[in-house]
Order: sequence, then structure tokens, then C-alpha cells
Amino acid sequence: MLEYVARLDRRWIFLMMLLAVAIPILFQLRFPETPTPLAKAVFDAVENLPPGSKVLLAFDYDPASEGELGPMATAFVLHCAKKGHKMYFIALWPVGPQMIDDQIRKVIKTDFPNLVYGEDYVNLGFKPGNEGVIKVIVTDLRQLYTTDDKGVNIDKIPMMQGIRSVQDFDLVINVSAGYPGTKEWVQYAATPYGIPVVGGCTGVQAPLLYPYIPDQLPGLLGAIKGAAEYEKLVVDRYDLADVGRYLEGLRRMGPQLVAHMLMIFLIIAGNVIYFAQRRQERYRP
Repeated sequence: MLEYVARLDRRWIFLMMLLAVAIPILFQLRFPETPTPLAKAVFDAVENLPPGSKVLLAFDYDPASEGELGPMATAFVLHCAKKGHKMYFIALWPVGPQMIDDQIRKVIKTDFPNLVYGEDYVNLGFKPGNEGVIKVIVTDLRQLYTTDDKGVNIDKIPMMQGIRSVQDFDLVINVSAGYPGTKEWVQYAATPYGIPVVGGCTGVQAPLLYPYIPDQLPGLLGAIKGAAEYEKLVVDRYDLADVGRYLEGLRRMGPQLVAHMLMIFLIIAGNVIYFAQRRQERYRP
């Protein structure tokens, strides 16, 4: 039996992995999530602001990383809208405005039609320059942003009155897939000026940001796991557990969890087989 398992055709392993991913997707399996302190810190940063606070949402990701970052971006917009915050969208990635438009359409225009563009939310669009943009707008936002994404002069946008720099915002939320992203916001906004910043990032980027926690970065959502934890906090707080489009992170955690458990099982099984074979060889006459 041991020899048979050791020589098992690898195609059976591929099939098991296929089933581990496909079954949770087909049956839309969702597993309980226990939010970590980092996810709670992000939630509290938004939740504890008084209604009407000014929140800058910087969406620095693209379709390639939407699988990890899309759900947390949705949850951020939902949370801000539920709290009644003023939302200012910007992007330092060229396709960022498309990601912003997707979230505005998915959340604001679908469930918050009472929110008025220019009074409750505004899309300032993309600016090239990477961290150079941050260095400028932390002291003089109007030096770079003279119009919104539609070309409307910002002096004609009611919610832009009194906004001169990033320091006028109560919170910066960054959803980042790499450079420029959360690290640059921490280095050039949070650290020198004390601007409150929280973020969400891809799994490979998260370890690079842990050194900034908790002083410069009080909270961080890492990959789809962080998105699922934050989703749970938001949907539980506002009783949205039956709204499927706000549970995407929790749904995507299903196949990931089952696939990871299968991988752990295979690693353990492989080691058990290896040491069992070594033992047999040792006592073989």
C-alpha cells in the first residue's frame, strides 16, 4: 500500500486540486472568518470618524490584481458610504480610474443613488509621477489637480472647497498592488506629516509593509484574506449578510482555504511516506 501511494500518478494530485478549487466555487461555499487585529484597526479607522469626514481613497491597482484587491475596494467604498463620509477618489496607476469607476458603479450608483457627485463623492482621476505626486499634494493638491476626471474645474465642485492639500483629509485609504502604493503613502504622507493612512495590498506586498505597523500604518488588509475579514466586519455592522456582491471576499476565500488545506495534507502525507520508506530500508534484511 505504501509503495502504491508513493508511486501515485501525479495526475491524481492535479485532479484533487481541481476539485478542491471547483467545488467551493460551484457551491459558493463560505467559511467563518475571525477578523485579525489589523483588519479591526482598518475598520475602526473608518468607523470611528464622525459622519461627513473627508476620506481620500487612492486606488492603485489594475485588473491583474482585482482578484485580491477588488473586494476590499468595494468594502471600503461601502463602509464610507454607510458612514456618510465624503469620498475623494484618486489614482497613481494609469488604469486606476477604471477601477474607481467600477466601484462607483457597483456600490454608489447601485445602493446609494441619493449621493450626489461633487457633493458626496468626486473622482479626481489619474496623475502620472508615482511618489512625486504624493510629495506635491501633501502640501499643495491644487498644483496638480485643477480638474476632476471629467474635466470639471475643481473650484466649481462644492466638496473641493477648503481642500488645499492631503493634510485637509481625515483619512487616506490606499488599495495597492505595488509601486506606487501604500509604502509610498506611508513614507511621504504618514511619516513626515502625520496623515492617518490605512491600506489594503496584495499578499506578496504585505511583508514589506509590516515594519510600519502600528505607528505609521495602524491597519492593513493583506490579500483576499484581509478583504474577507474586513468584509465580515462591515456586513455584520450594517446587516448586509444577504447582499451577495458585498461578500465576494468571503466567497473567494472558500476555494483558497480548501486548496491550502489539500496542499498541507499532501505535504504531511509526502513526509510520512518518505520517513516510512526510510524506516523500511533501515530494517530491511
